[in-house]
Amino acid sequence: MTLRAPHHQPAPASGRFTRRSVLTGAFALATAAALPVAAAGRAYSAAGPDVIACATWGARAASEPVVVLANRPERIVVHHTATANVTDYTKQRAFALARAIQTYHMDAQGWIDTGQHFTVSRGAFVMEGRHSSLAELRTGTRQVRAAHCVGQNTVSIGIENEGTYTSEAPPAAQYAALADLCAHICDQYGLAASEIYGHRDFNATSCPGDRLYALLPNLRRDVATILGTPLSDPEEDPVWDLVRQATGRPAATVGEYLPAGLLP
Repeated sequence: MTLRAPHHQPAPASGRFTRRSVLTGAFALATAAALPVAAAGRAYSAAGPDVIACATWGARAASEPVVVLANRPERIVVHHTATANVTDYTKQRAFALARAIQTYHMDAQGWIDTGQHFTVSRGAFVMEGRHSSLAELRTGTRQVRAAHCVGQNTVSIGIENEGTYTSEAPPAAQYAALADLCAHICDQYGLAASEIYGHRDFNATSCPGDRLYALLPNLRRDVATILGTPLSDPEEDPVWDLVRQATGRPAATVGEYLPAGLLP
């Protein structure tokens, strides 16, 4: 993996979101669990995907004030939750997942709130993770400090995807929701579609699973298609490449799973 310098480009013009061929990568998945996009209950608009706020899914208050940073993020980091690949695609299941993740992160890990900025359920519901992430995404000028990836928590947006994608690919509708969310984040913050990575690119972890990680090139192309922009390679950073070769990737501070009993 080659780390690259962040792009500093103006955000593309708004209103580019359509239901064009965002599923080009998803249709290649050939998964039995694939859902039609319409069945997921998600809204599409020029304002981006319908993101369900913390208050709606029943989040607890953060244990201390969430830190809002003055900088924009430089990239997106994709994760999987390493939980069961359930066939319960309901909103209720999505909300239960979000509450269980927050409970684990706060009570077991000692964090102030959910670690990631956003979560995408297997039913393709997109939820806010850490408080204030949605509000800052809407403004497009600042980001919330998170706890999803060592070394990246102040410069990236973290997205958890419900499921374990080591040998199984995500459902088509979940993939489409992830692509829409990534496109909206890129649009709001002026990021290139090429600035989408997996957790394993930065930490010593298998996350987001071999199958989902292998789909990231498709995801970058699909996000570029949604935005109507070419997919260009960002500049390489040879100094940071040498640092990574000398030191290796830092270990992740948390295994991506939920203990038994937190989530049925």
